[in-house]
Amino acid sequence: MEIKQLCAIVMAGAVLVVGGCATSDSANVYKRSQMRTAATVQSGVVEQVREVRMEDSTGVGAVAGGAIGGIAAAGNIGGGNGQIVSGIIGSIIGGLLGNKIEESVMSKQALEVTVLLDNGQRMVVVQEADQPIIARQRVNLISDGQTTRVVPSNEPFPATAPEVSTAPMSM
Repeated sequence: MEIKQLCAIVMAGAVLVVGGCATSDSANVYKRSQMRTAATVQSGVVEQVREVRMEDSTGVGAVAGGAIGGIAAAGNIGGGNGQIVSGIIGSIIGGLLGNKIEESVMSKQALEVTVLLDNGQRMVVVQEADQPIIARQRVNLISDGQTTRVVPSNEPFPATAPEVSTAPMSM
């Protein structure tokens, strides 16, 4: 088998593995396992929205890049001990490049949303930035016990904000 064919097979396998690891932390995307399961809803007002980056690196890019770089360099550069050295250098460079490629593919814009719930509790949820959420917006936090998502609410803003007592309770 030629080096080019082997590299193509390794790269195709890496693409399949990385693609299979892709996840979505969107408020708009549900997994099949989340269908027809009950979830609780809490309402509140967005206090703050902060843009963040969501990264989900699996390490597959570094491994695949290292394998491809090592095979390509060892098969095409030098002979004898030179092949070994070029293979090692190719593996290191390929691993670094593969890791960078995977990070750029798996990285997404996200929002860190701080919500003051109607019961006075504050919650922070990080999710994909695929829908606009702004400060002072009424929202619902939907939680199934494993994941929580922030979605815009159709409820009107309450006439009075919930009061939170800071005084100690007397017995």
